[in-house]
Amino acid sequence: MSAWNTPGNGGDAPRTLDALMALAYAMEAEAAERYGELADMMEAHNNADVAALFRRLEKIEHIHARKILADMHWKAPPATERHGFGGSLEAPETTPSDEVHYLMQPYQALELALAAERRAVAFFEQLFAAATVPEVRDAAREMAEDEREHVMLVEAWLKKVPKPEVDWADDPDPPRYTE
Repeated sequence: MSAWNTPGNGGDAPRTLDALMALAYAMEAEAAERYGELADMMEAHNNADVAALFRRLEKIEHIHARKILADMHWKAPPATERHGFGGSLEAPETTPSDEVHYLMQPYQALELALAAERRAVAFFEQLFAAATVPEVRDAAREMAEDEREHVMLVEAWLKKVPKPEVDWADDPDPPRYTE
């Protein structure tokens, strides 16, 4: 028997707490990995401020992932059924790398993080609504609350950094690509 059920609304919901927490772990780990990749990209473009911000987000996501492992008393990361993200190849909390510009500023990086955290809230709210097992419903509600706290954190950070100028992407010396 699968650890998933398919409720009438068409969405998949975990049948077990282990399945839900495996998804949560996968989301946090994937988000951490992507933030690390984005930090690497920004470092390669000498954008130290945004690279440092992405490194901080990477660290926070790693902390979340380790907390799940500890809370679940797992010695190693669990295997995750990829269809748990609604068939998507990426977890809802993963920031798309194609939305990153080498000249972006901390404000824009935080906007990307905010969008990712909001997607995570929506994801866990959908699982809460679709779950038929009380233990899973309770955990999904708690995960949505945790993600709401992350949204509030990023919103607070956004208030502390300046919005970019309209011409932020103008580069008087753009990269040159040669073959």
